[in-house]
Amino acid sequence: MHARRRLLWAVGLAALSCSAFAAELPVTGPHSPGMESYDRLLLEFMRKWNVPGGAVAVVNEGRLVLARGYGWADVEAKQPVEPASLFRLASVSKPFTAVAVLKLVEQGKLKIDDRVCQLLGEFPEGEHADSRWREITVGQLLHHTGGWDRDKAYDPMFMPYKISKALGTPAPAGSAEIIRYMLREPLQHPPGERYSYSNFGYCLLGRIIERATGRAYGQVVHELVLRPCGITDMRLGHTKLAARARGEVRYYNHPDDQLVRSVFPDVHDKVPPPYGGFYIEAMDSHGGWIGSAIDMMRFVAHLEGSRQPALLEPESRGRMLARPAPPVSVNKPSWYGMGWSVRSTGKNTRNWWHNGSLDGTSTLVVRTSQGRCWAALFNTRPSDEQEKKLGDFSGELDDLLWKAADGVERWPAHDLFPRFDR
Repeated sequence: MHARRRLLWAVGLAALSCSAFAAELPVTGPHSPGMESYDRLLLEFMRKWNVPGGAVAVVNEGRLVLARGYGWADVEAKQPVEPASLFRLASVSKPFTAVAVLKLVEQGKLKIDDRVCQLLGEFPEGEHADSRWREITVGQLLHHTGGWDRDKAYDPMFMPYKISKALGTPAPAGSAEIIRYMLREPLQHPPGERYSYSNFGYCLLGRIIERATGRAYGQVVHELVLRPCGITDMRLGHTKLAARARGEVRYYNHPDDQLVRSVFPDVHDKVPPPYGGFYIEAMDSHGGWIGSAIDMMRFVAHLEGSRQPALLEPESRGRMLARPAPPVSVNKPSWYGMGWSVRSTGKNTRNWWHNGSLDGTSTLVVRTSQGRCWAALFNTRPSDEQEKKLGDFSGELDDLLWKAADGVERWPAHDLFPRFDR
């Protein structure tokens, strides 16, 4: 089965015409004989969807066999995407948070059944507090069963200006202010009752990591997750274009998308959504990381254990991929484990994956039951109008990556990881 999950699409940076980057797209990175299907299909896909730039990396049996950059990291400056270019990962950040939590469980600093309100120590007594907050556990946050439903209410992670105004605090609201605001809001369903994807739940996990260690969330992830994998370039992203990291791509939108009000009160002109339409600094543990497709493959290879050291003990990895406790996802072919969407492909075999979407960003990482992994990162996402005309972007991307893999008759024996060591 393909690792398909519907993404929610919006907008990017500059409204560029199709002719700006749809003609000749550069390709960078070492050539991998026998894997030409990736170049052909990715370039066709990017031209069809008017995508300025992307990067793809593929691992087979623990070896990096493909690392390619396609198109433009910066259209205006004519800077091509390199295999190690950094992209906003959006919700592909969540697996890193989940693994950090599981590492702390292994160390005895957290328990999956720990109550969130006790860990945070910020539960308010008052008529506006939902008493069911006391029931929410760390495991429920990991499984997206904490009790919030953004489809029935809203996603507070995209309301930094409104929340700061409601609290009377400086804008834009950070994670601490968002939590203060949400503590007085009702849940949409009892904790543990059903799955409902929650960015806010993973925001809470970031703060729980900080309480359990006494250190900043980013520092803990670097120590427990990134460093053991040899990942050195990943970092937490910044909202403003002026704060773009070295090696980070630029993010783009499409002609039918609109400028928006900035989350920063000192910016009076309307801005492109990726550079002020949301506040990525508050999204650290659910959508704030930037990294390369190669970084993603290092992470997955160490997580699955095909490269050493293995990030998690076998018991923890099994828990990460296990179906959540009933009544959630009972009798469904796929489910959300701890930081990953999972689908059973047979007895003791599973595909697991995660995708991400922000204004100007589309990401996908997949680990197949055949022991192959791939990541695809892009510096745009289609508008609603594009999808009405052209179809399902995320489904087509997923299909073509499986098709590209099927087009490889003999997988290379080389390993490109050392080539990208730092």
